[in-house]
Amino acid sequence: MTHKKLIIAVDFDGTIVEHRYPEIGKKIPYSFEVLKQLQAEGHYLILWTYRAGKYLEEAMNFCKKNGLVFYAVNENEPNEEFHNYMSRKIYADIYIDDKNIGGLIDWIKIKEIIDNYDL
Repeated sequence: MTHKKLIIAVDFDGTIVEHRYPEIGKKIPYSFEVLKQLQAEGHYLILWTYRAGKYLEEAMNFCKKNGLVFYAVNENEPNEEFHNYMSRKIYADIYIDDKNIGGLIDWIKIKEIIDNYDL
């Protein structure tokens, strides 16, 4: 069982909601419940998505309306400034994405795996 606070990068389309880009799909069952539990346990959640501009704003507003505000969005830290010589890759302990090998697993199973994550 993990006691360390994890950095968890989470995709939006196809992961938190059904993939309907540029529209916002229906919530994937238990996605918000699990993410809010993880956040309440002190883990850092980063929204890690292809969305930008108004489409990103729509996704962030949708999450906020459903009780979820991310620690950072498409960056490692809030208001992080990138330079051309630095990688834009997001660092995280765990990445949750529907494009994982094997696809997205059930959110209840995701929570179980994180709860038993061996550091």
